Amino acid sequence: MSDESIPLLDLSDETDALWEELNEAVQRVIRSGQFILGPEVEEFETEAERYLGVEHAVGVNSGTDALVIGLRALGIEQGDEVITTPFTFFATAEAISNVGAEPVFVDIDPVTFNLDPVEVEKAVTPRTAAILPVHLFGAPAAMAQIMAIADAHDLVVLEDCAQSFGARYQGDCPGCQGEHCKQERRSSLSGRVTGSIGHAGAFSFFPTKNLGAYGDGGMIATDDADVAEKARMLRKHGGKDKYHNEVLGYNSRLDAIQAAILNVKLPYVDTYNQKRRKNAQRYNELLDGADGIVTPERTDGHVFHQYTVRVEGGRRDQLKAMLSEQEIGNKVYYPVPCHQLPVYENHDVSAPEAEQAAKEVLSLPMWPHMEEAIQSQVADIIRKNMNK
Repeated sequence: MSDESIPLLDLSDETDALWEELNEAVQRVIRSGQFILGPEVEEFETEAERYLGVEHAVGVNSGTDALVIGLRALGIEQGDEVITTPFTFFATAEAISNVGAEPVFVDIDPVTFNLDPVEVEKAVTPRTAAILPVHLFGAPAAMAQIMAIADAHDLVVLEDCAQSFGARYQGDCPGCQGEHCKQERRSSLSGRVTGSIGHAGAFSFFPTKNLGAYGDGGMIATDDADVAEKARMLRKHGGKDKYHNEVLGYNSRLDAIQAAILNVKLPYVDTYNQKRRKNAQRYNELLDGADGIVTPERTDGHVFHQYTVRVEGGRRDQLKAMLSEQEIGNKVYYPVPCHQLPVYENHDVSAPEAEQAAKEVLSLPMWPHMEEAIQSQVADIIRKNMNK
């Protein structure tokens, strides 16, 4: 790409700003000789617990492992059904299948791209054991309604927070005073961060995330001590103590260097998320009036892991090709809903909103330190192309 190209994500300014702290943290780990788990991981888990407002945080090797281990720690097993969205990265559904359960795909809300609670309620059967909502693109799912459904049917909820670290849920149960909620803390959910609302939350620290490491990393958050204990066992081959394995587990331990990097970056996550929200608002203003472009809703809790528009009128692929020719980063998240992937093609699923979204969505360049001039350049090119 040329010097004038615009990437989809550029973290160089963030890295430069934190360079001294990051370098010191990495050197500290190298000199300690403790490279897997250990004090750095324990410190990060403690700070993550404080930030999220949960009792337990368990560092693991990746966001995918957080989903798998989270499901198993919550008791999901062979033959169970887990309701989830088809409009997500494959890992969400893959984790359900890999624990022996069956993903049940229900359609999405066309505005938020998240699970439609009405469709979730319809999908509950005697085999349903869990709901796995995804806070897609950094927008919190309809957690009050989802938790109400879970409570009514005695289901567990694992939140997929891979794209939503720091996002805050802004809704609440209409008229709810806690009468239908099994736990007092759910009587008012407004303002809670994602990952602290369900029975557990699964996080990814892949480098591109709002809170990203410099390699793979993940975490399970929960208020349930039993779930946390099971997760800690499962991340270390299923044993509380080495060589005393009780269940079949995994080798899924968070690296100390990644934890040290996350310890440096965590205090800045709210500031960077606010910058993302500001950039999203600017995009919305710059793209106002662009023919066929539907901009995302900007809510206080949305952290815009991706800034994703709809391109109506069958012109998405044309716009995508034009941006690529201009060396402007762009991406389709996601071109094929999970229920239409070859691995799940035998599923009988009706999800017209997810299928329509897959044909129309396009994510534009977005990062915290993005300059206004870059956004203006991107928006101007889009407006000129779409208003022809």
